[in-house]
Amino acid sequence: MQKQKISKLKDDGKWAFILLAPNIIGFLMFMLIPVIMTFVLSFTRYDIITAPEFTGLENYIELFKDPIIRQTTKNTVLYSLMVVPIGMCLSLLLAVLLDQKIGLKRFFRAAYFIPAITSMVVVAIVWQWIYNPEFGILNWVLSFFGIEGKRWLLDAKTALPALAVVGIWKNAGYNMIIFLSGLQGISNTYYEAAMLDGATKWQQFRSITLPLLMPTTFFVFVTSVISSFQVFDQVMLMTNGGPGRATSVLAHYLYQNAFKYFKMGYACAIAVLLFAIIMALTVINMRMEKKMRDIF
Repeated sequence: MQKQKISKLKDDGKWAFILLAPNIIGFLMFMLIPVIMTFVLSFTRYDIITAPEFTGLENYIELFKDPIIRQTTKNTVLYSLMVVPIGMCLSLLLAVLLDQKIGLKRFFRAAYFIPAITSMVVVAIVWQWIYNPEFGILNWVLSFFGIEGKRWLLDAKTALPALAVVGIWKNAGYNMIIFLSGLQGISNTYYEAAMLDGATKWQQFRSITLPLLMPTTFFVFVTSVISSFQVFDQVMLMTNGGPGRATSVLAHYLYQNAFKYFKMGYACAIAVLLFAIIMALTVINMRMEKKMRDIF
């Protein structure tokens, strides 16, 4: 009897390995091995054509001397500071509104979620038309209020905020769905008890909704920060980092070094830097989340 159990466990283990093998192979080929190779190549001079040449810390020394790295890092941070807090507040507001008993609730949920599943190529084309200085709808609307239109994507002062608006608009619906799932997981008994105690809507939101929504808020915050630091497609499609380097971010500069200048080793060093920044921010966010729990 004992031998039969052992034999069955072995068979189950084999089948489990067979079923998991495609995922394991995919993870090794497309995740773990590329990450390891990126770290290894960051210590080399490599142009894709010739064999990699080990150069030690040369790429990292150049990294900290490169003024473009400072500019692109600054742009990335500024973009995140605009997109993450505003986007989270907007998504939470939409989730709270659509969690109420209102008509056409499903329609509005779907409408706000559509940008999240729309191709970035389509989004970029539409927003380039909106921002067009000559016949764009944004300047046309502003003209009714006597406001002179701007060259939104062609002016160094407005290009990055214009891209941030696109990022907020595209991701608001996705984060709204996550907040909605968190809101629907809060029992109505808490609100009923608060109403009996005479709590206002704001007091209910402050004392019940926010604390119980903390795990969801933390998840949205971390994923939003990671996503904002990896922004690339809309920069590439809408401004290509211009004007000048006004909208060039770390991921865009990484792409240019790898596939335009063929400095693959240096691009890998930038990738390691980007990984280190995101990892540090994630750790900081995790510690902040624990402190926020204590506050609430």
